[in-house]
Amino acid sequence: LLMRFLSQVGHEPLPPTIGRNVLGRKVLYLPGFFTYARHIVEVDGKRGLFRGLAPRLISSTLSTITRGSVKKAFPLEDMEHVSNKDDVKTSLRKVVRETSHEMMMQCVSRVVSHPLHVISMRCMVQFVGREVKYSGVFSAIGRIFKEEGILGFFVGLVPHILGDVIFLWCCNLLAHFINTYAVDDNFSQASVIRSYTKFVMGIAVSMLTYPFLLVGDLMAVNNCGLRAGLPPYAPTFASWIHCWRYLSAQGQLFRGSSLLFRRAPIAAASFSID
Repeated sequence: LLMRFLSQVGHEPLPPTIGRNVLGRKVLYLPGFFTYARHIVEVDGKRGLFRGLAPRLISSTLSTITRGSVKKAFPLEDMEHVSNKDDVKTSLRKVVRETSHEMMMQCVSRVVSHPLHVISMRCMVQFVGREVKYSGVFSAIGRIFKEEGILGFFVGLVPHILGDVIFLWCCNLLAHFINTYAVDDNFSQASVIRSYTKFVMGIAVSMLTYPFLLVGDLMAVNNCGLRAGLPPYAPTFASWIHCWRYLSAQGQLFRGSSLLFRRAPIAAASFSID
């Protein structure tokens, strides 16, 4: 998690290496997961790999508890299972109801857990400037409230929620239409294929919605007094839309999405690699 976030903010302390793509052409690759992890251990020791873990765990716990509470308070009425093409309207209505219910749970849990997510991001990004501004959960809560007020706990919330909502609807609807129109009921393995459709769609859609995750995480640390979120290391953004447009113009909307085969930015790759 730490390596991914540091790559999201653009912190690349190690030089790229020359490699070859599938076509055999020379390209510059940034260090992968294990190389980056070794660098963190060399600088911070093994404990450095667990920066921001405590608030992250609390955030995940709050999210799980909140989802369970919302599900219990607003139970979804059971609908008869349908999968045949003759019941397309009924089946689609079932998917819409289930997705709407899941969206409500996700949005509420995101709002409740986001303050701890912000703290976790800021604890991790201190690696860049070697700061100790956010050293604990309770002290971080007091500092954010004092410097930024209540709104400081919810920076980056909007793109995260938008990404969650788009992910849920795209994933569930695509899986529904594929299972309904593309998978033949007469096929012997139809039930097996249908059981994996949503999983496969989740992987595909998560890549499409990744920019929302990236922008939300960057806004959580932007202009918060830490080096990684201030000029000249990073521009200060007036809003998440400003951040999105900046990353889009730089061709960096998917920065940090991969930890294994990471192509160097165009600026770095412009140097000769012959």
